[in-house]
Amino acid sequence: MTAIVRPRICASIVTDDFNAIKVIEDKVDLYEVRIDLIGPGWKEVAGQLNKTWIACNRRSAEGGSWSGNEITRIEELLKAVDLGASIIDVEVETPNVEEIVKTIKSKAKCLLSYHQAQLMLPLNEMRYIVHRQLEYGADICKVITTAQKFEDNLTALQINTEFPESRVVAFAMGDLGMVSRVYCPLIGGDFTYASIERGKESAPGQITVGELRRIYEMRSIKRTK
Repeated sequence: MTAIVRPRICASIVTDDFNAIKVIEDKVDLYEVRIDLIGPGWKEVAGQLNKTWIACNRRSAEGGSWSGNEITRIEELLKAVDLGASIIDVEVETPNVEEIVKTIKSKAKCLLSYHQAQLMLPLNEMRYIVHRQLEYGADICKVITTAQKFEDNLTALQINTEFPESRVVAFAMGDLGMVSRVYCPLIGGDFTYASIERGKESAPGQITVGELRRIYEMRSIKRTK
């Protein structure tokens, strides 16, 4: 009998409420530390995590909340390399991204990301973005768009299947994209994102760790007639 592989969930941390983080610790596989959303206390949060974590300092152009300039954004992000981050998320559109990737990869894995908060991109454009990310040296490629109709879930999910030799995370944001969030790690995506609890989402359409894990656990339930 083929074993059921546990879909990987990355819990996105947006506050310094460590009690809420501990509650879901056994349900997640890794964390995303949102430097731009947590604020100055992000280092204390990261220091208490017992699992792999991704450092992310999202720029405003891609839906983030960093209020400083680009130089200080990258400087703050790179501090996470020395604080134990296993993966650093940097946007593929970041100026001098190739040099930044080299700096990151001297100590950690690099996740190159792309976010489109308003539109659903055509499939060919999403493919092109992944190819660029791989050319720049990405260990993980992330392409996130925003669903305008249900069929957009299928477009986003297809990207996860087209690069079988690479680690890819692709889904659509928004309420209409919720299906792609759930299915992403079921059809080849490296992992999917979820919120610690309701009201602490890092992006539109994000569901909670508890809800997502319950959905995945249903796969192992044997139905009897």
